[in-house]
Amino acid sequence: MQCLQTFQYARMPTDEQECPMRRFAGLRRFVFNPALAFLNAHDEKGEKKLGDVGLSKELTSWRNGPDTPWLSDALIHPLPLALKDLERADASCFPRHADFPRFQKRGRCDSFRYPDPKQIQLDQGNNRLFLPRLGWLRYRSSRDVLRTVKTVTVSQSCGQWFVSIQTERAVEQPIPNGDAVGIDLGEARFATLSDGPFDAPSNSFKRHPDGMHKAQQAMSRKVKFSNHWRKEESRIRKIHASIGNARRDDLYRTSTPIIQTHAIVGIENLEVMNLSTSASGSTRPLDGKLAWAGDWRLAVPPQNTSRNCPCCGQISADHRQTHERFDGVGCGFEENADQAGAIHVLRVGHTRLAGEVSDAIRLRAAGTHRSGSGVTPCRA
Repeated sequence: MQCLQTFQYARMPTDEQECPMRRFAGLRRFVFNPALAFLNAHDEKGEKKLGDVGLSKELTSWRNGPDTPWLSDALIHPLPLALKDLERADASCFPRHADFPRFQKRGRCDSFRYPDPKQIQLDQGNNRLFLPRLGWLRYRSSRDVLRTVKTVTVSQSCGQWFVSIQTERAVEQPIPNGDAVGIDLGEARFATLSDGPFDAPSNSFKRHPDGMHKAQQAMSRKVKFSNHWRKEESRIRKIHASIGNARRDDLYRTSTPIIQTHAIVGIENLEVMNLSTSASGSTRPLDGKLAWAGDWRLAVPPQNTSRNCPCCGQISADHRQTHERFDGVGCGFEENADQAGAIHVLRVGHTRLAGEVSDAIRLRAAGTHRSGSGVTPCRA
C-alpha cells in the first residue's frame, strides 16, 4: 500500500539565502492575492466558475505584461502552484469544509513549493538539502526521511523558516487493535472517553499571561507600523507560536493512547466552521493517526447529544440542570455530562455501524453498491 508522509524540519539559512527565500514567497503571494481578487470579481458578476486552467491564462498575461516584467524571472513552479492552492481552497469552502480564501499578508503566509523531485537533492548524512536557485540549505534533523522525496515546501512562521519534505513509500496494511470508544469534546473536560478516562483542557494561553500582557502593553504605546511597533508585534507573534506549539503537542499526546488501545472511535460529526479556533483542529491529529493505524471512525450526528439519555434514550433539556451533571428525568441515570455524551456517541455509533454493515451485506447480495456512508474506514 502506497502512502504519503511529510517530514518537517527547522531550516538554518544564511543571510544570502534568506533574501531570495523571502523574494520567492513574496512573488507567490503577489500572484495569489490578485488571483483571489479576480475570482471574487468573477463571482460577483455571476459568471461561470473558473478553474486553475482559467487562472493560468491570467498568470501568463501577468508574466508577459509590461507592468510586471520581474515575474518572468521568478521560479517556474511556485507561481502555478499558488493558483492551484487557491482553486482548491475556493472549491473546499462551498461544502462548508473550510472558510473562504483570504488575502495573504507578508510575514504570515510566506511559503513556496518545489514539486519536481528531479530538482531536489537530499543529503541526510550532512543534514542538508539542495533546492534550485537557493543551493545547499542546512536543516535541524530530528528523524530520518523515509523513502522517495516527492515535493518540498519552504515556509516561514514567526521569523523561523521550515522545510516540509513529502515522501511516498510502501507500507503494510495496518491491523486495528482494541475495542470501540466514544469521545465527547467539551470545555470543562477537553476529551472524555465513554469507558471512563478524560483529559483536562491544556489552557495553553494561560501559561504565558505575563509575557503576553507586557508585550501587548508595550505595543499599545508605540506608533503604529513604526520599527519599534513591528518589533513588539513580532514578539507577540512568537508568544502565540509558543501557545500553538504547546496546544498541538497536547493534542498529539492525547490522541496517541486513544489510537493504540481502540480500533473504532466514535466522534461527533461537527462542522469545522461552527467550532472555535482551538477546537477546530482538535480532530485533525486523531484523524491522521486513525489512518496510519487502520482504525475506523464513526461519524455520529451531533443533534441532541447533550440532551439524550444514554440509559433510556429519552430526549429532554431537563436532563442537564447544570453544565457538568447529567440527571436522567425518567430513569434516574446520573453521570458527568461529558461522560454521558461520550456514552451516547458510542451507542449511536454502534447502531450506525450495525446498520451500515447489514445494508452492505444486503446490497452486495443484490449485486449493487452504495457510497456515502457515515462510517469511515480511515486508511493511510
